[in-house]
Amino acid sequence: MDFAPELITIGQKAKDAARKLAYVGTAAKNRALLAMAEALLSHEQEILEANQKDVEAAIQKGTKKSLVNRLALTSEGIRQMSDSLKEVVNLGDPVGEGEFWTRPNGLRIQRTRVPLGVVAMIYEARPNVTVDAAALCLKSGNAVILRGGSEAIESNKVLSKVIAAAAESQGMPTACIQLLENTDRQWVGQLMKMNGYVDVIIPRGGAGLIETVVRESTVPVIETGTGVCHAYVDGDADLAKGVSIVFNAKTQKPGVCNALEAVLVNEAVAQEFLPLLGEKFRDYGVEIRGCEKTCAILPYAIKATEKDWGIEHLDLIISAKVVKDVDEAMDHIYQYGTKHSETIITENYTIAQRFLNEVDAAAVYINASTRFTDGGRFGFGAEIGISTQKLHARGPMGLQALTTMKYMIYGEDQIVI
Repeated sequence: MDFAPELITIGQKAKDAARKLAYVGTAAKNRALLAMAEALLSHEQEILEANQKDVEAAIQKGTKKSLVNRLALTSEGIRQMSDSLKEVVNLGDPVGEGEFWTRPNGLRIQRTRVPLGVVAMIYEARPNVTVDAAALCLKSGNAVILRGGSEAIESNKVLSKVIAAAAESQGMPTACIQLLENTDRQWVGQLMKMNGYVDVIIPRGGAGLIETVVRESTVPVIETGTGVCHAYVDGDADLAKGVSIVFNAKTQKPGVCNALEAVLVNEAVAQEFLPLLGEKFRDYGVEIRGCEKTCAILPYAIKATEKDWGIEHLDLIISAKVVKDVDEAMDHIYQYGTKHSETIITENYTIAQRFLNEVDAAAVYINASTRFTDGGRFGFGAEIGISTQKLHARGPMGLQALTTMKYMIYGEDQIVI
């Protein structure tokens, strides 16, 4: 495949940077991260002005409100990004972790964690991903190539410039953080086939983006998944607790992958629970798309279509279904879930444990909001994404997910006979 010369240059620079960064010590990486954190604060006005251009352009295009909110930055948001960098400083460096053992023939074998190399991040309108990805890649010794969505291009240009300059000012390899400023989709197609330069690609965004990368990339992919997340309100649920959890999981930030998209309600409590939840949703402006039983209980609910059960609404819309029991709920999740995050609201220990054990997802909760599926909330500092696959990494991916294993063997003239 013929690659754009500019892309080859970016790939070669990343490869050279990764070779050097793999051997940079923890203290030096932490100094760079602290400099990046301070640089975000000192360049706040420049970042906000660039972001405003992106927001205005998105509004003019008719982008839905929840996605515009995801794109928008504030002074508080920049402070939070700066704080997340400082949190990464306080995390342990996975590079060099490992174990040592000796074989009967005297060979001493050391297994140790090493960086993946060059990580390419392909993501959509989330400027904070630019900072999170760069921070986690740097701390884990990886060079990163960032390709954000065109919707956030002005924000990403400034953010990447600011943090890359700060990192390099502290002695980090030149080009360890690079942004693809060309938003032509042909460049993405080429990036996904740059096996000689890129070690792994991590897509982070909607189903269309992820499916395209998984299907077309020849570079290994860590698949971050879409989130058709469910809450099952059991017959033994504390209903007040259920209303609080479901409301939070849907409305706290509806445009993200760990937001709730469907609620399944046991028929034993549906008549009591759905009106409580429905009124709270209606007051907040949440549209309910329900099964026939739900619509009979809530006359203002809209009848759900087959499509509604398996879609990531990413908006103030929720699907609702009345089910017979936990088995029907788990069957529904098996059919329509995306193996991201699922929660059960119940006071029944036995049913709760069944749900934990039998539901196949990266994160399964009892009596808690799915919005907790996040690297920061899990104690990982920032996160590179949430993996729904089962190989290499699953769930919120922090520093360790950006490393692999290397074996170092110490011998004394041993040969195979």
